[in-house]
Amino acid sequence: MPGSVKTLTVATVAALVVVTAYTVALGGSGWLWFGWIVLAGVTAGAVALRSR
Repeated sequence: MPGSVKTLTVATVAALVVVTAYTVALGGSGWLWFGWIVLAGVTAGAVALRSR
């Protein structure tokens, strides 16, 4: 996995931890989860393109 895709993957996992912690501490936010889903989709696309 190239460096940029690895960095994007780490950022996606870190964002998941942050969004989950925010949800537990302050309650859910649909926009945060939507943003994380978009980020996860971009990450999945980058991984799929690099693994070709």
